[in-house]
Amino acid sequence: MPVMHEFDPPERFVAGTVGEPGGRTFFLQARSGPRMVSVALEKQQVAVLAERVDELLDEVMASTGNDTLIPAVAPVALDDAGPLEQPIDEQFRAGTMTLSWDPAIARVVIEVFPLTDTAEEDDEEDEPEEVFLVRLEAGPARAFVKRASLVLEAGRPDCPFCGSPIDPDGHLCVRANGFRRRDPA
Repeated sequence: MPVMHEFDPPERFVAGTVGEPGGRTFFLQARSGPRMVSVALEKQQVAVLAERVDELLDEVMASTGNDTLIPAVAPVALDDAGPLEQPIDEQFRAGTMTLSWDPAIARVVIEVFPLTDTAEEDDEEDEPEEVFLVRLEAGPARAFVKRASLVLEAGRPDCPFCGSPIDPDGHLCVRANGFRRRDPA
């Protein structure tokens, strides 16, 4: 039986980073009272999770027979621009994530499983050692999406020509025939 890190609902659930743009480590962090869990993940995982949560809420909002009030945008009262809470002790690195809507309790359900080494997997599927499980009401889920988007935008600016991130000292743009481009700002 896996160790369950369950938050139903958490007092706080956010995506955040540690480090400077270009070398940031991304985390999902949930807290209820004194209990806090931080799970490391990739930038793209944060982007996809936020996008899918937003799409899921839009689908539930548009579905017929749904009696749950789903806000179209994040409620202002739930804005959370604070830093990740300390200490940040990585519980595990995220691998597979699942996302669903539980109509019985009107909550978004997010499950995060640890990254596994596929070379060591057997033919039969092993049960994960740990599971990070978060159940969010619609308002806090929209607030998570809003904050995650802000965290993602706070990184290095993209080159307007090739789309690659621009380091503070510029970058070699493939669309500039090898000339170094600098941040246009």
